Amino acid sequence: MTVQTGARLLEGAPIAGEIRSRVATDVAEFAATHGRPPALAVVVCGRSAPSMVYLERILKACASVGIDSRFVDVPGDDAATLGAGLAAAVRELSADPAVSGIIVQMPLPAGINLRVVVDEIDPLKDIDGIHPLNAGLLRLGYEGFVPATAHAALEMLERSGATIPGSEAVVIGRSPVVGMPVAFMLAKASATVTVCHSRTRDLAAHTRRADIVVAAAGRPGLVTGDMLKPGAVVIDVGINVLDGKLVGDVDFESARAVASAITPVPGGVGPLTNALLLAHLVRAAQRQAAERPAAAARKPLARSTPTEPADPAERQGAADPDGAP
Repeated sequence: MTVQTGARLLEGAPIAGEIRSRVATDVAEFAATHGRPPALAVVVCGRSAPSMVYLERILKACASVGIDSRFVDVPGDDAATLGAGLAAAVRELSADPAVSGIIVQMPLPAGINLRVVVDEIDPLKDIDGIHPLNAGLLRLGYEGFVPATAHAALEMLERSGATIPGSEAVVIGRSPVVGMPVAFMLAKASATVTVCHSRTRDLAAHTRRADIVVAAAGRPGLVTGDMLKPGAVVIDVGINVLDGKLVGDVDFESARAVASAITPVPGGVGPLTNALLLAHLVRAAQRQAAERPAAAARKPLARSTPTEPADPAERQGAADPDGAP
């Protein structure tokens, strides 16, 4: 008899398969009712190898469930040109009734602020939850679109059997597209949440008391086994290229020896993120079909200068390439 040692692997593919099956049924029903399937627009501004892998997998996933997809490559050799082109592309897609959802490659190239996308994207098409309306709904505990990676992290925890209510949870990373949404969702699920970041003093002191650790800082090997509480559940959302290999923010081998359950990179949060993004798209298409007249009367938010995290690595987050940016 083989005795299993180490943490239980939390793999995303089996859960993702269940979700894609439901999405395929919903897509067929939507197409039969409205005469066309939902459509996703994928906007690329600059070329990042890990995020391109993710986007290519999203496009393949769309095809597998009958969703139309559109690839929009924004040209430009400098930040000003790319920023202007990105704003124009997102504005045009937001106004296109044939487009149900929009995602933009993250992280954006240096010199381009996330606000460029935020100012132009239609909240009803913001299936990755970056618009202030959707972010505000999440913060207030109402239903809106949440970032797919954050959604996947919570789904993985729930499917793992982890007890979230009353648990101590540490989220490493405070990006607006991963870290902070995960923290809000954990708090809503009644966990006691600590958000750590690049200026946290003695990170290990926080992680050693945590029942749940979500690593989303974009730093390879940041969390090691000796930083974990025995039996902790570890969700690794990081994506890093180290010695030509994709790795997470957690030193997998040392952490697996201590944790009770852990997500691998790749193959953990990523596949689940992809599937949930498709589910968000179908919901967006359904909402638009029902709410478009009311949405047309809404006015865009006033532009303002945002305050961003001090650490550039935390501004837009990082994720498993099988999943969200």
